[in-house]
Amino acid sequence: MDFLTLIQVLDSTVRLATPLLLACLAGLFSERAGIFDIGLEGKMLMAAFFSAAIAATTGNVWYGLLAGIASSLALSGLHGLASITFRGNQLISGVAINFLAAGMTVLIAQDWFQQGGRTPSLISGGRFEPITLPFADAIEPVPFIGPIYSELLSGHSILVYLAFLAVPATAWILFGTRFGLRLRAVGENPAAVDTAGVSVVGLRYAAVMICGLLCGIAGAYLATALQAGFVKDMTAGRGFIALAALIFAKWRPWHALGACLLFGLLQAVALRFQNIELGTIVIPVQFMDALPYILTVVILAGFVGKAIPPKAGGEPYVKER
Repeated sequence: MDFLTLIQVLDSTVRLATPLLLACLAGLFSERAGIFDIGLEGKMLMAAFFSAAIAATTGNVWYGLLAGIASSLALSGLHGLASITFRGNQLISGVAINFLAAGMTVLIAQDWFQQGGRTPSLISGGRFEPITLPFADAIEPVPFIGPIYSELLSGHSILVYLAFLAVPATAWILFGTRFGLRLRAVGENPAAVDTAGVSVVGLRYAAVMICGLLCGIAGAYLATALQAGFVKDMTAGRGFIALAALIFAKWRPWHALGACLLFGLLQAVALRFQNIELGTIVIPVQFMDALPYILTVVILAGFVGKAIPPKAGGEPYVKER
């Protein structure tokens, strides 16, 4: 593999890791507050549809982004209502959201556009365009540094840069602010937080809505930046991969970045190389396509080391009288 090919693979890694990273950070906020959310997939899918549908209708990708975020926040509110207010089972609520999104997106798409459950292809104005960083064209001929800056760092949509900036922002919010301290405390010992006079319900709702915001951006990125429209089940299990990355990262933002880049690299290699030859052994592309999902099963099965979730995770809080 030459240097330019390596840069192209890494460039694809960044693009493919972006929705995983946003969804992983979304789950990080929610689960740190004690609310398990396996409905990341459904929120991303709903956001992908509405962002593409509104962008195709209005021709404005920013309206599409707002619509995607709004739809994801609506599902987050539903999940919060079921799991926080009514103290329902958080896993069942997440599964219900996934089923609801999978059915509603295709049904509404067919009713609105009559294209077999997909939206029209997005054209300029309805998509997020790549951003060329300053001096990228001038630096491009420079050996080594040029390709890294002009090909790898430059040329991504604004949502890619937003996703990577969200990592230090998340680390600062969770570990450098009073809000983050209380949020983490709610996931570990909600009774102590309640005793201190802080609303457990309010903090958990805040975490769930932040989760909805990030999932909305992730879904919008899929439909309006990575691709040019919505197709049925276009998230393709990315929400579950993000959950596996979250467990792999042990609920830490910087570790989540590394885990998502690893999954993105596996997807990029599968897309770039149809068959990989290792001496006399030929690895078929189907195996490479399945690698992210195989790694997801391996992580969830606990083969990468013990990951201890927040102590109060998955448990509804009942205020003592």
